[in-house]
Amino acid sequence: MALWLTTHSPRRFDELLLPQNLRDALFSASMEGDPPHLLISGPTGCGKTTAWKLVARQVLGPGWEATHHVLQARDLAGSSGAMGKFEEFLKGGSDSSSTLANRTSLDAFDRSLWETNSSDPPPGGEEIDLQDGRIPISRLIIIEDADHLGMKRQAYLRRMMEKSGKTSRFILVARSPSRIIDALRSRTRSIRLPSPTLEQIETLLREIVTKENIKVSDGVFGDIAHISNGDLRKAIFTLDLLVHRGLAQDREAVVRLVNSVTLQAGRHMVELAIRGRVNEWKNEQVGNRRKRTPAGALRELDNMLREHALEGSDIVNQVHMAVMNGRLSIPDSMRQELLDALALTEVEMIGTQNPRIYLQDLLHRYGTIGRAYGLSIG
Repeated sequence: MALWLTTHSPRRFDELLLPQNLRDALFSASMEGDPPHLLISGPTGCGKTTAWKLVARQVLGPGWEATHHVLQARDLAGSSGAMGKFEEFLKGGSDSSSTLANRTSLDAFDRSLWETNSSDPPPGGEEIDLQDGRIPISRLIIIEDADHLGMKRQAYLRRMMEKSGKTSRFILVARSPSRIIDALRSRTRSIRLPSPTLEQIETLLREIVTKENIKVSDGVFGDIAHISNGDLRKAIFTLDLLVHRGLAQDREAVVRLVNSVTLQAGRHMVELAIRGRVNEWKNEQVGNRRKRTPAGALRELDNMLREHALEGSDIVNQVHMAVMNGRLSIPDSMRQELLDALALTEVEMIGTQNPRIYLQDLLHRYGTIGRAYGLSIG
């Protein structure tokens, strides 16, 4: 059974939940005979991945799935041999001196090999028609979470972009474009996507339910839109899950579903922190070698940010529920100090693009409070 995220994904630029000027910008960049390198940025769940897929489909034609290549830069961060893996990706696994960007594809020169499919139409309404003899773009290289590449890999990518062939383009996708070096930003056309409003999310959810011919309690739409906090992907997935679990008529199920996913991880993180186990390490067997990996509260924080893809505000909510949970046996005075520290962190995080710094500081504050009450081992 296909997820609604897939079956109800936009197929055209004018279906994107974006302001008209941004839809026009994506359309313009895709229909040019000589398209630019792109930097698509924005918060989680705003439609960055959907946007680059539409660009790829329009630029590369019906055979786009065979001629685009995707790297998840976040997977490289902190891994051993990251630079080597990055170079290997850009070389396309070839032992030769050629690179992925320098190679051409037969599809670029004879697009008649592929027929336009009604289930995958050109997002711009028509295929690109280059009648002036220009060679169309044959390859797109997409780097997701490009703001996690690091300076060394970004510098290498800049050199690769300078040497790239005339038939290849790069698309960088990032949450924090400020972490992209100037040399890369100056070589790309930047398109910043905003989060959809609660009203837009609620309207889209209603449209999906109408198309699926499913009955959903009216208040559920607003509840999901509110909990998703601008994350369209999270909203659609939550609605899909509720419907297929038979909970579409239960408004309280929305809160229970979201909380059950991360409450245990949040509680464990808080317990580790107040016992002073904020930054611990352990040796694990990874392949044929032993590797030191984080094991304390910071590891739980990383898991919540990466694996559960939570925003800073989501983690604040989880910490609040963990502190107030009756299973956390601590004096009331300590509970108040933990709440005070959490409130201060929430204020400090307002407007930040990197909440991890403040959340790490919160965990260390919890360790200090635990020490004052004799709970910390440090």
